[in-house]
Amino acid sequence: QVQLVESGGGSVQAGESLRVSCTVSGYTYDRRCMAWFRQAPGKKREGVAAFFSADRSTYYSYFAKGRFTVSQDNTKNTTSLQMSSLKPEDSAMYYCAAAYFHNACVLLDADKFDYWGQGIQVTVSS
Repeated sequence: QVQLVESGGGSVQAGESLRVSCTVSGYTYDRRCMAWFRQAPGKKREGVAAFFSADRSTYYSYFAKGRFTVSQDNTKNTTSLQMSSLKPEDSAMYYCAAAYFHNACVLLDADKFDYWGQGIQVTVSS
């Protein structure tokens, strides 16, 4: 049984940094796309960043480029999102997701992902 568990998150002031991590268990396939999505109240879920384990390639949404960094440890079991220069509009529930195929990373389309974590809250105050 595949499980994704997010950790980190919390509340910060605008301009500060925060790190969220996702630990996966039960995922036996070595090639995986691990991604972060977010959803604010009343808004659609949107892709933030993704990491493809086979070649360690990374993908970012336009709003994440230059401020957020996605990384993965050598075991491939923990994928982290380091967020800097946070803005109030970054406040949302952040979700970790896993997919088998590379195109899920490229497209950052929620429909392409097979497994999801429960989500973790990130709140940025002005």
